[in-house]
Amino acid sequence: MSDSQPKPSLLPQPGKRNILITSALPYANNVPHLGNIIGSVLSADVFARFCRARGLPTLYVCGTDEYGTATETQALAEGVDPATLCTKYNAIHRDIYSWFKIDFDIFGRTPTPQHTEIVQAIFTRLWENGFIEQRETEQAYCPAHSSFLADRYVEGECSLCHANGARGDQCDACGNLLDPLEPVEDTKAESGEDRKATGWLLNPRCKLDGATPERRKTKHLYLRLDALQPEIKSWLDTASNSKEWSSNAQAITQSWIHDGLKPRSITRDLKWGVPVPTNLPGLSGDDYNNKVFYVWFDACIGYPSITKCYTDKDDTTGKNWEKWWKNPENVSLYQFMGKDNVPFHSIIFPGSQRGTGENWTQVTKLSTTEYLNYEGGKFSKSKSVGVFGNSAKDTGVPVDVWRYYLLSRRPETSDSEFSWREFVDANNNDLLKNLGNFCNRVLKFCHAKLNAAVPNYQNYADSGNALKHHKEEVNGLLQTYIANLEATKLRAGLSTILSISALGNKLLQDNKLSNQLLSEDPERCGAVVGLALNQLHLLANLLFPYMPDTAAAILEQLGVQGSGNSRFSIPDVWTADAIPAGQAIGEPKLLFSTIPAEKADEWREAFGGDELRKQKQIELEKAAAKKAAKEKEKERKRLKKLGLAAPASGEPAQGATEQLQNLSIKDGESK
Repeated sequence: MSDSQPKPSLLPQPGKRNILITSALPYANNVPHLGNIIGSVLSADVFARFCRARGLPTLYVCGTDEYGTATETQALAEGVDPATLCTKYNAIHRDIYSWFKIDFDIFGRTPTPQHTEIVQAIFTRLWENGFIEQRETEQAYCPAHSSFLADRYVEGECSLCHANGARGDQCDACGNLLDPLEPVEDTKAESGEDRKATGWLLNPRCKLDGATPERRKTKHLYLRLDALQPEIKSWLDTASNSKEWSSNAQAITQSWIHDGLKPRSITRDLKWGVPVPTNLPGLSGDDYNNKVFYVWFDACIGYPSITKCYTDKDDTTGKNWEKWWKNPENVSLYQFMGKDNVPFHSIIFPGSQRGTGENWTQVTKLSTTEYLNYEGGKFSKSKSVGVFGNSAKDTGVPVDVWRYYLLSRRPETSDSEFSWREFVDANNNDLLKNLGNFCNRVLKFCHAKLNAAVPNYQNYADSGNALKHHKEEVNGLLQTYIANLEATKLRAGLSTILSISALGNKLLQDNKLSNQLLSEDPERCGAVVGLALNQLHLLANLLFPYMPDTAAAILEQLGVQGSGNSRFSIPDVWTADAIPAGQAIGEPKLLFSTIPAEKADEWREAFGGDELRKQKQIELEKAAAKKAAKEKEKERKRLKKLGLAAPASGEPAQGATEQLQNLSIKDGESK
């Protein structure tokens, strides 16, 4: 990702397989941790680099998602306006992704004229087509500054655990969902919200001025997902290729369909967001002048709006973006995200697209992840637990080692764990002893014993077909690698690279590459070295999506001229002749360095050791309390079933126990 050398705008090419890639837009009010990075931007980067190396026209789009309540409340906490806050965090995200070598075609942001235009255009078509409805609801209203309040702008005492400072949407102390005001009826039941509050705020107050909010009626707009369900289901069943999505994406999507889609609120009482257009017949400015679109209605529309900023620059009337986003016959859309974002990409955004009646490019493949945990606990920025994007480089470990480790632990089918011990082992064993050993051994031999030039390797008779079989085995793994990457099985693809590298080490070992082989059978020695150097060239190309710096270092040592990503190409078949005889090789250098084993303990302590221990202890105590509560409830039900009175809370259970003992004695006597 580079601002100094902007790339010319890429458009789909007729007759080719054009690939459009998005990663979930990170929210611009915090610093991403490693789980955020592997869940979306890094995974998408691997696939984008793979597609480019396969010669496919590929556009990779991302940017910060900047509107919404969370941004306003964070800005309030930092004492700045939302625009200033978002500019700050957009820059932080850019720097982090630049260090991680994420090669976006554009990394944009949502507060742009292009975004407002496309969001309002989609809404207008949905309104005209009857997929938007108005509802009157009761909501907290602040009389002090005459404004309706979003749930997060109401604070108070949790009715469940009685902690002070709970928000109107959730209590952080007990984790329960809350309503800002005590419900007078089940108004949430028909609101279309996928949340069920279990409590409410006592003594509620406005976060902005401390005033006591009133209950007042207001209007909001709802996307009629119920009316769109037949269209969405038909698309999922026939046109979406959804059976090829990640398993959790399929399961989450089908659970929504199975439960029946409901109208979903798409407006909020905020200032920071895309305004609702009030120039449409039937929409009153009095009702909606102070409302904006809910961030999860407009966030996914950030993909096409950021694309427009890329393809059409400042030309707000430009339509080049539609060549990517309204061209389903020629463009395949791949989207990468964590599982919590699935419904918005598989139901709400596709439903909005189809509701417009326009010919949108819709998702071909959803590639989603589970959660990456940290050392048996969870990442926590506030408690300094875990590695966040801006602190990874502080370890001094090269970025490619970070990329390798995260991708090798990508939580594709279940949660995975970041472990410092495994991090060190991955560098010292997977990389140094396998890939690093193969590269260093063959290059050092060629440099020292063969005058730093590729030997003539094509005259060897190979009477036993050993080298031929080796090529066939490598080619089989190449096909596996391509199939894995096409299916976005990124962990398997990386594992396949290590298998190819291991075959290279086996080639050198089986042929006993040494001074003796060179003196006794120079033709076979030359054939083995030439084949190994060409295998290194293949490995560099296969590594490029995962470890771009390492791939470039291998090409440099092989004497491959040029610079930039255009040097990399992943072939259909490995012919083992890309590095010609006579080519001068570069100076051999170690690809990886040993990380001392004790660094694992040092880093574990540096990145939240004390807090992590506290976190684990709290989790253990919660689990124990939960188990005790279950046992207590189980005992109460058992006693009730036996017709015995359960002891009152805080009273000794002696009476009930004695009754049970008496009952047991009587039962024994009656037998």
